Amino acid sequence: MEAKTNTKPSSLRWAILRQALLRKTRESLDNQSPSAIKSISRKTHQGFNLIPGQGVEDHVNEESNFRDVCMCYTLPVDGSPKIFVKQRVNNGADLSDFEVSDRYNVDNTGLVCQWPSEDVLAYFCLSHADMFRSKRVIELGSGYGLAGLVIAATTEASEVVISDGNPVVVDYIQHSIEDNSKAFGNTKVKALALHWDEEVTYNISNTFDVIVASDCTFFKEFHNALACTVKLLLKNDGHSEAIFFCPKRGDSLDKFLEKIEENGLHFSITENYDSEVWKRHQGFMTGDDTCPSYDKHHCYPLMVRITL
Repeated sequence: MEAKTNTKPSSLRWAILRQALLRKTRESLDNQSPSAIKSISRKTHQGFNLIPGQGVEDHVNEESNFRDVCMCYTLPVDGSPKIFVKQRVNNGADLSDFEVSDRYNVDNTGLVCQWPSEDVLAYFCLSHADMFRSKRVIELGSGYGLAGLVIAATTEASEVVISDGNPVVVDYIQHSIEDNSKAFGNTKVKALALHWDEEVTYNISNTFDVIVASDCTFFKEFHNALACTVKLLLKNDGHSEAIFFCPKRGDSLDKFLEKIEENGLHFSITENYDSEVWKRHQGFMTGDDTCPSYDKHHCYPLMVRITL
């Protein structure tokens, strides 16, 4: 029987980030138990592969030691339009990342990879384009911003703001917006550095019809600030809503929803929200060899709809 660990997840996260910083090999993690590793926010599987992507070019980032890659995502709709997303190749960190994290009180998860829940969010938005048409939309905690770019390119939204609290991530988003500018038509698209703990500026308060986010509820210390940000951004007149795709991740999602209610917001949860996503989820649950480490509560994003 596997021994339980009393080590806090935060300590485990920093231990693994330190190993990444020192370029340790993967074997150096062998002294951590599987249950300990599982308690850390990480990419647990290769994703649902709903929007296939492949690297088309890479180069050394002049501002760091990392290689950046331009990922080409082919959207599964008529005409197979493509979205180009600039992101890192290496799943590592360096001192500058830690300095930014400390200075802005943000995590670096947006730099790690394109997370599976972002893939699901992007696919859902693509499949439900009508809900964004002529709407003002913001993506929170976007990471590299695939979902926001998909909304901008395919839904005829009036404006799409792709935001993250980490300014390094926002720089990547800005590059991707510039690379895809011809795909957006009349939709206004911009990147925004938005920290949930900071006061939302007057020019964007209560102005958004739709908020979208994926896997943004893991860190409990940000729950109240995120709930407050949702309330401040949703417009007061007419219908507005936030759509979150989040795995349960222990009691993290439940704790976030408690903050949602404490802030006077309402929510509903849907488990089976898309037939294709559900089919792949069921395949993983029944032992699909492509994802042997799949865990429902850690990997499968529930859809949470939040309203005023």
